Amino acid sequence: MFKQEFDPNQDWFKPLSVWTDLGYTGFNKDYEVPNLYIPTKKPRRSKTNPNPSLTAEQRLENQAISQIRIRVEHSLSGLKRFNILCHDFRSHLSKFIDDVAAVCAGLWNFKIAIREFAILY
Repeated sequence: MFKQEFDPNQDWFKPLSVWTDLGYTGFNKDYEVPNLYIPTKKPRRSKTNPNPSLTAEQRLENQAISQIRIRVEHSLSGLKRFNILCHDFRSHLSKFIDDVAAVCAGLWNFKIAIREFAILY
C-alpha cells in the first residue's frame, strides 16, 4: 500500500529525515533517504547463536529512536481522540478531510500548549 501511495521512482523522502519502526525494514531499499532512522532488529535464534542479543550501542540507538518516535505516536493517538477522524466522511465537499484534520491538529496543539503553560506557572 505504501508503494502505491508513494512511487519509489520519485524522490519523495530525499530532503527529509525519516523515523520509522521495524515495520518498514525494506524502506531504504526502495527509497533514497539520506537521513533514515530505523531501529536495529534483534537477531534470530539459531543453532549457532542460541542466545541472540543486541550490543549495548545498538540498544542505546534503539532507545534514542524510540524516545523521539513515542512523541509522534502520542500525538497521533491524541488526534484519534477526536472521533470525527475515526469515521468515514460522508461529505462531498472538496478538501473537507484536510480541513477537519487541520482543526483537530490545532486543537490538540492548543491542549498541549495549555498543559505546558500550566506547568510553567
